[in-house]
Amino acid sequence: MSYGIEFVPGNVNVKQVVNYCKLAESKDIDFAWITNHYNNRHCYPTLAAIAQATTTIKMGPGIMNAFTDTPAAMASFICTLNEISDGRAVLGIGPGDLSTLPKLAINPEKPVARLEEAISVIRKLCTGEETTTPENQFFKYSGAKLTGVNLPGKKGISVYVGAQGPKVLELAGKVGDGALINASNPKDFEVAIPIIKKACEAVGKKGFDIGAYTAMSIDMNEKKARNSAKIVAAFIAAGSPPDLLNRHGLDLNKVATIKSALAKFDFKTAGENVDDKTIDAFTIAGTPDTVKQKCEDLMKAGVTQIIFGSPLGPDMTTSIRLLGKYIV
Repeated sequence: MSYGIEFVPGNVNVKQVVNYCKLAESKDIDFAWITNHYNNRHCYPTLAAIAQATTTIKMGPGIMNAFTDTPAAMASFICTLNEISDGRAVLGIGPGDLSTLPKLAINPEKPVARLEEAISVIRKLCTGEETTTPENQFFKYSGAKLTGVNLPGKKGISVYVGAQGPKVLELAGKVGDGALINASNPKDFEVAIPIIKKACEAVGKKGFDIGAYTAMSIDMNEKKARNSAKIVAAFIAAGSPPDLLNRHGLDLNKVATIKSALAKFDFKTAGENVDDKTIDAFTIAGTPDTVKQKCEDLMKAGVTQIIFGSPLGPDMTTSIRLLGKYIV
Protein backbone atom coordinates (compact mmCIF):
# COMPACT_ATOMS: atom_id res chain seq x y z
CA MET A 1 0.00 0.00 0.00
CA SER A 2 1.20 3.49 -0.85
CA TYR A 3 -0.24 6.87 0.08
CA GLY A 4 -0.72 10.09 -1.83
CA ILE A 5 -2.00 13.54 -1.02
CA GLU A 6 -3.81 16.07 -3.19
CA PHE A 7 -3.46 19.84 -3.11
CA VAL A 8 -5.48 22.47 -4.95
CA PRO A 9 -3.39 25.57 -5.73
CA GLY A 10 -6.51 27.68 -5.71
CA ASN A 11 -7.57 27.77 -2.09
CA VAL A 12 -3.89 27.77 -1.01
CA ASN A 13 -1.00 29.54 -2.74
CA VAL A 14 2.08 27.90 -4.26
CA LYS A 15 4.37 28.55 -1.30
CA GLN A 16 1.82 26.97 1.04
CA VAL A 17 1.44 23.95 -1.26
CA VAL A 18 5.22 23.48 -1.29
CA ASN A 19 5.37 23.64 2.50
CA TYR A 20 2.52 21.15 2.84
CA CYS A 21 4.30 18.78 0.43
CA LYS A 22 7.49 19.03 2.51
CA LEU A 23 5.44 18.17 5.60
CA ALA A 24 3.74 15.28 3.77
CA GLU A 25 7.13 13.95 2.68
CA SER A 26 8.35 14.05 6.29
CA LYS A 27 5.32 11.90 7.21
CA ASP A 28 6.29 9.22 4.63
CA ILE A 29 3.53 10.06 2.17
CA ASP A 30 4.60 8.70 -1.23
CA PHE A 31 2.87 10.89 -3.83
CA ALA A 32 1.84 14.53 -4.19
CA TRP A 33 -0.94 15.11 -6.73
CA ILE A 34 -1.57 18.72 -7.78
CA THR A 35 -4.91 19.52 -9.35
CA ASN A 36 -5.13 21.11 -12.79
CA HIS A 37 -7.89 23.67 -13.35
CA TYR A 38 -7.56 26.68 -15.63
CA ASN A 39 -9.02 29.01 -12.99
CA ASN A 40 -6.41 28.10 -10.34
CA ARG A 41 -2.64 28.57 -10.12
CA HIS A 42 -1.04 26.42 -12.79
CA CYS A 43 0.14 22.97 -11.77
CA TYR A 44 3.29 23.10 -13.96
CA PRO A 45 5.26 25.72 -11.99
CA THR A 46 3.73 24.47 -8.74
CA LEU A 47 5.10 20.97 -9.37
CA ALA A 48 8.49 22.38 -10.37
CA ALA A 49 8.65 24.24 -7.05
CA ILE A 50 7.73 21.05 -5.18
CA ALA A 51 10.40 19.10 -7.05
CA GLN A 52 13.11 21.52 -5.96
CA ALA A 53 11.97 21.62 -2.34
CA THR A 54 11.66 17.84 -1.75
CA THR A 55 13.84 14.76 -2.13
CA THR A 56 11.74 11.58 -2.00
CA ILE A 57 8.07 12.25 -2.67
CA LYS A 58 6.81 11.46 -6.19
CA MET A 59 4.71 14.12 -7.85
CA GLY A 60 2.47 14.79 -10.78
CA PRO A 61 -0.57 16.64 -12.10
CA GLY A 62 -3.86 15.27 -10.91
CA ILE A 63 -4.93 15.51 -13.68
CA MET A 64 -4.12 16.85 -17.18
CA ASN A 65 -6.30 16.37 -20.25
CA ALA A 66 -5.77 16.37 -24.01
CA PHE A 67 -8.23 19.20 -24.71
CA THR A 68 -6.51 22.06 -22.89
CA ASP A 69 -2.95 20.67 -23.38
CA THR A 70 -1.43 18.89 -26.36
CA PRO A 71 0.41 15.57 -25.98
CA ALA A 72 3.65 17.29 -27.06
CA ALA A 73 3.30 19.96 -24.37
CA MET A 74 2.51 17.35 -21.71
CA ALA A 75 5.42 15.14 -22.77
CA SER A 76 7.85 18.07 -22.66
CA PHE A 77 6.52 19.12 -19.27
CA ILE A 78 6.63 15.71 -17.63
CA CYS A 79 10.15 14.99 -18.90
CA THR A 80 11.30 18.38 -17.58
CA LEU A 81 9.67 17.72 -14.22
CA ASN A 82 11.28 14.29 -14.13
CA GLU A 83 14.68 15.91 -14.72
CA ILE A 84 14.16 18.55 -12.01
CA SER A 85 12.96 15.94 -9.50
CA ASP A 86 15.66 13.34 -10.29
CA GLY A 87 13.18 10.78 -11.60
CA ARG A 88 10.19 11.35 -9.32
CA ALA A 89 7.62 12.57 -11.87
CA VAL A 90 4.36 10.76 -12.62
CA LEU A 91 1.68 11.83 -15.07
CA GLY A 92 -1.99 11.95 -14.20
CA ILE A 93 -4.17 12.36 -17.28
CA GLY A 94 -7.87 11.91 -17.95
CA PRO A 95 -10.64 12.59 -20.46
CA GLY A 96 -11.20 16.16 -19.21
CA ASP A 97 -13.66 17.95 -16.97
CA LEU A 98 -16.83 17.87 -19.03
CA SER A 99 -18.41 20.61 -16.88
CA THR A 100 -15.47 23.02 -17.31
CA LEU A 101 -14.47 22.55 -20.96
CA PRO A 102 -17.64 24.10 -22.48
CA LYS A 103 -16.90 27.29 -20.52
CA LEU A 104 -13.68 27.51 -22.53
CA ALA A 105 -15.56 27.05 -25.81
CA ILE A 106 -14.15 23.53 -26.09
CA ASN A 107 -16.44 20.82 -27.42
CA PRO A 108 -15.42 17.71 -25.44
CA GLU A 109 -16.33 15.17 -28.10
CA LYS A 110 -14.95 11.63 -28.10
CA PRO A 111 -13.00 12.16 -24.85
CA VAL A 112 -11.99 8.50 -24.41
CA ALA A 113 -10.63 8.06 -27.94
CA ARG A 114 -8.80 11.38 -27.65
CA LEU A 115 -7.29 10.32 -24.32
CA GLU A 116 -6.07 7.00 -25.71
CA GLU A 117 -4.38 8.73 -28.63
CA ALA A 118 -2.77 11.30 -26.36
CA ILE A 119 -1.28 8.68 -24.03
CA SER A 120 0.17 6.77 -26.99
CA VAL A 121 1.81 9.92 -28.40
CA ILE A 122 3.15 11.01 -25.00
CA ARG A 123 4.76 7.61 -24.43
CA LYS A 124 6.44 7.72 -27.85
CA LEU A 125 7.76 11.25 -27.32
CA CYS A 126 9.08 10.41 -23.85
CA THR A 127 11.22 7.62 -25.32
CA GLY A 128 12.82 10.07 -27.78
CA GLU A 129 11.02 8.53 -30.74
CA GLU A 130 10.46 10.71 -33.78
CA THR A 131 6.69 10.58 -33.87
CA THR A 132 4.67 10.57 -37.07
CA THR A 133 1.01 9.60 -36.67
CA PRO A 134 -1.00 10.21 -39.88
CA GLU A 135 -3.39 7.45 -38.81
CA ASN A 136 -4.50 9.37 -35.73
CA GLN A 137 -7.84 11.09 -35.59
CA PHE A 138 -6.87 13.92 -33.23
CA PHE A 139 -3.08 14.24 -33.13
CA LYS A 140 -1.63 13.84 -36.62
CA TYR A 141 2.00 14.53 -35.77
CA SER A 142 4.67 14.67 -38.46
CA GLY A 143 8.22 14.08 -37.27
CA ALA A 144 7.63 15.42 -33.75
CA LYS A 145 10.52 14.76 -31.35
CA LEU A 146 11.74 15.99 -27.97
CA THR A 147 15.30 17.18 -28.58
CA GLY A 148 16.10 19.71 -25.85
CA VAL A 149 15.10 17.86 -22.67
CA ASN A 150 16.58 14.90 -20.82
CA LEU A 151 14.44 11.81 -21.42
CA PRO A 152 13.47 9.31 -18.68
CA GLY A 153 15.08 6.34 -20.41
CA LYS A 154 13.67 2.85 -20.88
CA LYS A 155 11.72 3.03 -17.63
CA GLY A 156 9.62 5.87 -19.00
CA ILE A 157 7.11 7.91 -17.01
CA SER A 158 4.33 6.16 -15.08
CA VAL A 159 0.96 7.20 -16.47
CA TYR A 160 -2.07 7.28 -14.15
CA VAL A 161 -5.45 7.54 -15.85
CA GLY A 162 -8.18 9.53 -14.12
CA ALA A 163 -11.11 7.17 -14.51
CA GLN A 164 -14.79 7.10 -13.57
CA GLY A 165 -17.01 5.46 -16.17
CA PRO A 166 -16.63 1.92 -17.55
CA LYS A 167 -14.96 2.97 -20.83
CA VAL A 168 -12.22 5.00 -19.13
CA LEU A 169 -11.71 2.34 -16.45
CA GLU A 170 -11.19 -0.18 -19.24
CA LEU A 171 -8.78 2.17 -21.02
CA ALA A 172 -6.84 2.69 -17.78
CA GLY A 173 -6.29 -1.04 -17.44
CA LYS A 174 -5.33 -1.31 -21.10
CA VAL A 175 -2.81 1.56 -21.44
CA GLY A 176 -2.09 2.96 -17.96
CA ASP A 177 0.28 2.09 -15.15
CA GLY A 178 -2.32 3.09 -12.59
CA ALA A 179 -5.74 4.67 -12.18
CA LEU A 180 -6.92 7.64 -10.13
CA ILE A 181 -10.54 6.95 -9.21
CA ASN A 182 -12.57 9.70 -7.56
CA ALA A 183 -14.21 7.62 -4.86
CA SER A 184 -14.02 7.12 -1.11
CA ASN A 185 -16.30 4.13 -0.60
CA PRO A 186 -15.58 0.41 -1.13
CA LYS A 187 -18.93 0.00 -2.95
CA ASP A 188 -17.61 2.08 -5.84
CA PHE A 189 -14.43 0.05 -6.11
CA GLU A 190 -16.40 -3.20 -6.13
CA VAL A 191 -17.76 -1.94 -9.45
CA ALA A 192 -14.58 -0.32 -10.83
CA ILE A 193 -11.83 -2.82 -10.01
CA PRO A 194 -13.22 -5.82 -11.94
CA ILE A 195 -13.38 -3.66 -15.10
CA ILE A 196 -9.73 -2.63 -14.66
CA LYS A 197 -8.57 -6.17 -13.85
CA LYS A 198 -10.29 -7.61 -16.91
CA ALA A 199 -8.56 -5.02 -19.13
CA CYS A 200 -5.19 -5.69 -17.48
CA GLU A 201 -5.56 -9.44 -17.99
CA ALA A 202 -6.46 -8.92 -21.66
CA VAL A 203 -3.06 -7.29 -22.30
CA GLY A 204 -1.10 -9.43 -19.82
CA LYS A 205 -0.39 -6.58 -17.43
CA LYS A 206 0.59 -7.00 -13.77
CA GLY A 207 1.40 -4.56 -10.96
CA PHE A 208 -1.33 -2.02 -11.77
CA ASP A 209 -1.71 0.71 -9.12
CA ILE A 210 -5.35 1.38 -8.18
CA GLY A 211 -5.61 4.78 -6.54
CA ALA A 212 -8.56 5.88 -4.44
CA TYR A 213 -8.73 9.65 -4.91
CA THR A 214 -10.66 10.24 -1.70
CA ALA A 215 -12.31 13.27 -0.18
CA MET A 216 -10.60 13.20 3.21
CA SER A 217 -11.36 15.04 6.44
CA ILE A 218 -9.55 14.03 9.63
CA ASP A 219 -9.53 15.65 13.06
CA MET A 220 -9.44 14.53 16.68
CA ASN A 221 -12.93 16.03 16.95
CA GLU A 222 -15.40 13.86 14.98
CA LYS A 223 -17.96 16.62 14.54
CA LYS A 224 -15.41 19.10 13.19
CA ALA A 225 -14.05 16.54 10.75
CA ARG A 226 -17.49 15.67 9.39
CA ASN A 227 -18.59 19.31 9.17
CA SER A 228 -15.51 20.08 7.08
CA ALA A 229 -16.48 17.32 4.67
CA LYS A 230 -20.06 18.51 4.18
CA ILE A 231 -19.62 20.95 1.33
CA VAL A 232 -17.33 18.55 -0.57
CA ALA A 233 -19.93 15.80 -0.17
CA ALA A 234 -22.57 18.23 -1.42
CA PHE A 235 -20.68 18.97 -4.64
CA ILE A 236 -19.96 15.28 -5.27
CA ALA A 237 -23.59 14.31 -4.69
CA ALA A 238 -24.82 17.11 -6.96
CA GLY A 239 -22.61 15.88 -9.80
CA SER A 240 -23.34 12.17 -9.39
CA PRO A 241 -25.58 10.20 -11.77
CA PRO A 242 -28.74 8.52 -10.40
CA ASP A 243 -27.26 5.00 -10.50
CA LEU A 244 -24.40 6.09 -8.24
CA LEU A 245 -26.80 7.79 -5.82
CA ASN A 246 -28.98 4.68 -5.76
CA ARG A 247 -25.93 2.48 -5.14
CA HIS A 248 -25.44 4.31 -1.85
CA GLY A 249 -29.14 4.49 -1.00
CA LEU A 250 -29.28 8.29 -0.97
CA ASP A 251 -32.44 10.38 -0.89
CA LEU A 252 -32.82 11.70 -4.46
CA ASN A 253 -35.05 14.57 -3.31
CA LYS A 254 -32.38 15.76 -0.88
CA VAL A 255 -29.75 15.56 -3.59
CA ALA A 256 -31.99 17.59 -5.93
CA THR A 257 -32.29 20.24 -3.20
CA ILE A 258 -28.52 20.25 -2.74
CA LYS A 259 -27.97 20.65 -6.48
CA SER A 260 -30.45 23.52 -6.71
CA ALA A 261 -28.90 25.26 -3.70
CA LEU A 262 -25.36 25.00 -5.06
CA ALA A 263 -26.50 26.48 -8.37
CA LYS A 264 -27.61 29.55 -6.40
CA PHE A 265 -24.43 29.56 -4.25
CA ASP A 266 -26.68 28.87 -1.27
CA PHE A 267 -24.15 26.81 0.68
CA LYS A 268 -26.17 26.99 3.89
CA THR A 269 -29.15 25.14 2.39
CA ALA A 270 -26.85 22.71 0.59
CA GLY A 271 -25.02 21.88 3.82
CA GLU A 272 -28.25 21.42 5.75
CA ASN A 273 -29.33 18.72 3.28
CA VAL A 274 -26.08 16.74 3.49
CA ASP A 275 -26.86 13.92 5.91
CA ASP A 276 -24.51 11.35 7.43
CA LYS A 277 -25.33 8.87 4.66
CA THR A 278 -24.13 11.34 2.02
CA ILE A 279 -20.92 12.11 3.94
CA ASP A 280 -20.16 8.39 4.31
CA ALA A 281 -20.94 7.69 0.65
CA PHE A 282 -18.60 10.30 -0.79
CA THR A 283 -15.95 11.11 1.82
CA ILE A 284 -13.78 9.62 4.53
CA ALA A 285 -14.45 11.84 7.52
CA GLY A 286 -13.87 11.45 11.25
CA THR A 287 -11.29 10.79 13.93
CA PRO A 288 -8.06 8.88 13.22
CA ASP A 289 -9.71 5.63 14.33
CA THR A 290 -12.60 6.11 11.90
CA VAL A 291 -10.31 7.11 9.05
CA LYS A 292 -7.96 4.19 9.67
CA GLN A 293 -10.83 1.70 9.53
CA LYS A 294 -12.22 3.19 6.32
CA CYS A 295 -8.78 3.12 4.69
CA GLU A 296 -8.43 -0.54 5.66
CA ASP A 297 -11.83 -1.21 4.07
CA LEU A 298 -10.55 0.32 0.82
CA MET A 299 -7.44 -1.86 0.94
CA LYS A 300 -9.60 -4.96 1.36
CA ALA A 301 -11.60 -3.86 -1.68
CA GLY A 302 -8.41 -3.90 -3.78
CA VAL A 303 -7.14 -0.31 -3.59
CA THR A 304 -3.32 -0.07 -3.66
CA GLN A 305 -2.85 3.69 -3.25
CA ILE A 306 -4.95 5.88 -0.98
CA ILE A 307 -4.86 9.55 -1.89
CA PHE A 308 -5.82 11.99 0.82
CA GLY A 309 -7.83 14.58 -1.08
CA SER A 310 -9.50 17.87 -0.25
CA PRO A 311 -10.54 19.18 2.19
CA LEU A 312 -8.14 17.11 4.42
CA GLY A 313 -9.77 18.58 7.54
CA PRO A 314 -10.53 21.74 9.55
CA ASP A 315 -6.81 22.57 9.70
CA MET A 316 -4.59 21.29 6.89
CA THR A 317 -1.35 21.17 8.87
CA THR A 318 -2.98 19.28 11.72
CA SER A 319 -4.62 16.90 9.25
CA ILE A 320 -1.32 16.03 7.52
CA ARG A 321 0.30 15.36 10.88
CA LEU A 322 -2.60 13.13 11.98
CA LEU A 323 -2.52 11.22 8.69
CA GLY A 324 1.21 10.67 9.10
CA LYS A 325 0.94 9.57 12.73
CA TYR A 326 -2.14 7.33 12.61
CA ILE A 327 -2.76 6.25 9.00
CA VAL A 328 0.44 6.01 6.94
